[in-house]
Amino acid sequence: MINFPRSSFTWKAHPWQADPYYKWTGGFVGEHGQAYHVRFTLESRCLLRDRAGNELADLFMGAPCRSEYTIASENLFQVPSGEWRMAFSRSSIPVIAQWPSTEKEMVQAQPLAGAYQDYTIDIRSYEGADALTAVGAIVDSTLACDAQNARSVYIDEASGIEVELEYPVNVMNLNQADGEFQVCTGPVLLPDLATWDGSDVHRVFVAHAAFSRFDRVEFILRRPVAAAPQERQWLDAPRGRDRLQLIDPSNKPPGDPPSRPQPLVYNETWDLSAQNAILRAD
Repeated sequence: MINFPRSSFTWKAHPWQADPYYKWTGGFVGEHGQAYHVRFTLESRCLLRDRAGNELADLFMGAPCRSEYTIASENLFQVPSGEWRMAFSRSSIPVIAQWPSTEKEMVQAQPLAGAYQDYTIDIRSYEGADALTAVGAIVDSTLACDAQNARSVYIDEASGIEVELEYPVNVMNLNQADGEFQVCTGPVLLPDLATWDGSDVHRVFVAHAAFSRFDRVEFILRRPVAAAPQERQWLDAPRGRDRLQLIDPSNKPPGDPPSRPQPLVYNETWDLSAQNAILRAD
């Protein structure tokens, strides 16, 4: 059972280089040549296995932040604001989907090696964890304020790959008198196995999970949507620094200006046969 709040990914960035067009590329406001460390905790794990039970890949979802200027003394939040979030495996950085699962995206995972000067994946675990598959035990564990994770395992029908998800139970609903429970929590990382090439998953989805029985799980997937034109007038208005400020307004790159952050919504649902359990530890 993973101790997610104490598990983390830490990297040391390559020295910042000047962008030929934009003054605040990436939101960096320091001196070019500087390098800094970033650490974030983990929010979910996704383990892939083949039909023989061999592990194929191990992926993680990192905690998000709002887009920010790094490392600034004031005007820290970028407005327009977006969410920065990273998914990663032991060897690569897949792309977080921008479209529904029914639509293909031309994406390519980035190798972890070379993306940073150095990085560390630090996975901490609870000792003496138990897997609960009876409602009474789940009720007792919840009311005892145990640490709890959920584990959901399903088979991807197209590829035959087994997907095991582990994620914290941030929200648990109980009906103690009638022996009912419901997990409704997230985020979780779902792999787009249509992009699996035998070594890497190239696209993943951010989703939330819900289940109230042990043999099915439902996911609701996230994607950006375009705001109405009248809403974009205020949504796109920079406050303080403009991340897209040009060094030379007369020297614009192709496609300038790039799109601003889009609102994120949850809409597409997956209802899957699964094996669910609640993991608990003192």
